[in-house]
Amino acid sequence: MVEKVGFVGLGNMGGPMARNLLKAGIKVVVHDLDPRKVQALAEAGAEVAPSPQAVARETTRSICMVETTAQAESVMLGEAGFIQTAKPGHIVICMSTADPFKLREMEPKLAAQGIRLLDAPVSGGTSGAAAGSLSIMVGGDKAVFDACADLFAAMGGNVFHAGKLGNGLAMKLINNMLLHVNTIAVAEALVMGAKAGLDIQQLFDMVSVSSGNSWAFQGRGKKMITRDFGPSGTVDISFKDQELENGLAKSLGVPVLMAPISQQAYQMARAMGINKEDGSAVIKVYEKLVGVEVKA
Repeated sequence: MVEKVGFVGLGNMGGPMARNLLKAGIKVVVHDLDPRKVQALAEAGAEVAPSPQAVARETTRSICMVETTAQAESVMLGEAGFIQTAKPGHIVICMSTADPFKLREMEPKLAAQGIRLLDAPVSGGTSGAAAGSLSIMVGGDKAVFDACADLFAAMGGNVFHAGKLGNGLAMKLINNMLLHVNTIAVAEALVMGAKAGLDIQQLFDMVSVSSGNSWAFQGRGKKMITRDFGPSGTVDISFKDQELENGLAKSLGVPVLMAPISQQAYQMARAMGINKEDGSAVIKVYEKLVGVEVKA
């Protein structure tokens, strides 16, 4: 029997990731609540299953790529979840950005049925998902990690085994904390430049070759000055991730100052009703406060 891999969650990240598995010659069985997303993957060559448990029944390894911790728990442990049909030896890979402590609480329930679990969140955005160049941070048993090397190679360009279960998520949340805090600094800087009457394109070009440059400036800053706020990683997702980042810091007893402060800017953006726009749209909060619009 040809081995098949399950994939649940075909959103802006999951859809391209599943496509890259197909491009690598891996048989994929998919499920999503949105029939349009399922249809698109079916047309690309994937098999379709009506539920996560149906996915697990047909596969030996199953990937969960949904938005929240609660959704991930439902996919893995729910009444229609992987746990209902996965056979002993089945590997579940949680690639969602979720609560690492909650994931560790789920693991014994899966282990009791012989199901092995990895956490493997990703970084690189929708462009990285499409290109198969994501950074993938994996937590869990090394032998299980090695058994999934082919899947990680198909979806990512930089793969890190971070140690025990949950460590991949901890690594991802620390990376995201830096991105979110930096995004707010970029928004503040660009609005300050606009208020000072500077040529925004020239300001962008100058910072790009100077000490203030960063990945966030190039990625989020470029979106800000081109007004490219189409949904990719939304304000809602940024806010959700910051809840996890701050929760991790609290659980570890580590004081953090900038992360909770910057989260309030995303909360203000949500209150403005731009929660489904790209995370870079947070600049609109500052624009509204000082009466300018940043654009090249």
